[in-house]
Amino acid sequence: MNNEIADSVRLALPGEADAIAQIQRRVWLDQLGPELAQPMLDAISQEQATEAWHTAIARPPQARCRVLVAVESDRLTGFATTRPSDDPDADAAGDGLIDEFAIDPAARNRGHGSRMLNAAVDTLRADGFTRATLWIMTTQDDFRSFLTAAGWAPDGGHREIGTDDEAVRIKQIRLHAAIAEE
Repeated sequence: MNNEIADSVRLALPGEADAIAQIQRRVWLDQLGPELAQPMLDAISQEQATEAWHTAIARPPQARCRVLVAVESDRLTGFATTRPSDDPDADAAGDGLIDEFAIDPAARNRGHGSRMLNAAVDTLRADGFTRATLWIMTTQDDFRSFLTAAGWAPDGGHREIGTDDEAVRIKQIRLHAAIAEE
C-alpha cells in the first residue's frame, strides 16, 4: 500500500507560513535575479514574511481572500492567493484576482502550475467571481505562454510596481479569463 499523498492543491494551514515565505524568497531570486531581488529581500526578514503569511492564512482581511498551496507528497511546492480585485477599473462584484502565483523553481514542470491555476480559478468561481485577473512581469514570457495556452489573454491593463525607494521597478501587464459557470 502506498502512503504517499497525491500531488494536489489545497487551502494553506497557518503552520505552513514559514514554508510559503521560503518559497516566495526563492521565487523572487529566480524571477528577478539577485540584483533586483536583494533590495526586496532585505526590506523584509524571513520572520516578518512568515508572520505576514500566518496572518493572511489565519485572519484574512476579507472572507474571499484565500491562500492555496501546491503539495507534492508531504512538502509544499508552491502557493497562490486569491481575492477580490482592487484594480481601479475592476467590477467589485465580478472581478477576482490571483494576487500571488509562485511555484518553487526546483518543482517546476511537474504539473504544479496547472493544478494551482485550476484550483485558483475554481476558488474564485466558488467565491462568486465571473472574471479572473492576474498581473505578470512583462519579462515572464514562459509564464505568459503558459497562461495564454490555458485561455488567458491580455486585457490592456499595465502598471509599474517596486520598492518604496524606487530602487526596484517592475513593469507588469494584466491578463484575464472569463470564469463564469456556463
